[in-house]
Amino acid sequence: MSRADAQARWHSIWARRGWQAALLWPLSLVYRALSSGRRWLYSLGILRTERLPVPVIVVGNVVVGGAGKTPTVLALLEHLKARGWTPGVVSRGHGRQGHETREVLADTPAAEGGDEPTLIRRSSGAPVFVARQRVLAARALLAAHPEVNVLLCDDGLQHLAMGRDIAVAVFDDRRTGNGWLLPAGLLREPWPPKSGQSYGPDLVLRQRREGTGEPGPLTLPDGVPAYWAPRRLADEALGAHGERCALTALQGQTLTAVAGIARPEVFFEMLRERGLTLNRTVALPDHAGPAHFLDLLSTLTGTLLCTEKDAVKLFAFLPDAGEHRAVACWAVPLQLHPEPAFFDALDQRLAALPHARLSSAHGHQIA
Repeated sequence: MSRADAQARWHSIWARRGWQAALLWPLSLVYRALSSGRRWLYSLGILRTERLPVPVIVVGNVVVGGAGKTPTVLALLEHLKARGWTPGVVSRGHGRQGHETREVLADTPAAEGGDEPTLIRRSSGAPVFVARQRVLAARALLAAHPEVNVLLCDDGLQHLAMGRDIAVAVFDDRRTGNGWLLPAGLLREPWPPKSGQSYGPDLVLRQRREGTGEPGPLTLPDGVPAYWAPRRLADEALGAHGERCALTALQGQTLTAVAGIARPEVFFEMLRERGLTLNRTVALPDHAGPAHFLDLLSTLTGTLLCTEKDAVKLFAFLPDAGEHRAVACWAVPLQLHPEPAFFDALDQRLAALPHARLSSAHGHQIA
């Protein structure tokens, strides 16, 4: 069984309380005890949380894999810039080679910067730093970019060593799956958090595919508002050198779609919903390595469609694809549009922070 097949199998198990999940339920109790004990040590101050001189917005999920953290970060970056903030992003850089603290630049290979940080840097242009400990990435970013006045932490909801001012929990249509913790279910932490529990989310963002009905109800912590964020594929696909191609122009062509994400089938379904005929689909494991893409290109002809996350790795091999066979490759961006009330709530919380300093267009500081 391939890694991609194994991931799909696990998601199927986590979707319901079947016999396979039930067998793993005792282990989920151990997981709960360990995670709760760690949170308790932080709340008592035995384990240290470091505060930073600028506001920190954490974006994460309480379920495993692919709930939409990176599109949420990109949407927040666009909003914060439009409001006059100068944001930066910190991340662990899951799947990258090495553990050193480093800046992710526009030409940093994904293998060195991590898939999501590389995508965020290339898509937004915002400063991005990665480190094994996110607080080290934050210190390095603020030292290198003193103009940054707000930090976004990508996938840091369970990372308690770095203080946060606003926490956004992201959910997709799976909601909480079968409601059990790992390894019996999707949950990384109990949901909903108990009233008054430290390190709980301030805002919940629920994502759904545009044109589909709202997923079922989600139990929320007391006093925590939830907002909707429809997501859709962009009308244009992007080439390796900035070219653009309308999705409608790809209708009727011989297409292969590849996705190395947590839930590849969702990407394939969204392509079909846009009127594209997929002659072949290739589901790769999340954070697939270079060998997977080289193997794919060596046997492929025609037009290849991929996610933006895959493109940060796949596009690097296209100049060499001529050694095998000619391939046209396009990345199809995912667009997320949170409702305005979500941004209003975020702005209100930012404005209330005592250490929030927003530079106006005229250069002076306003609270």
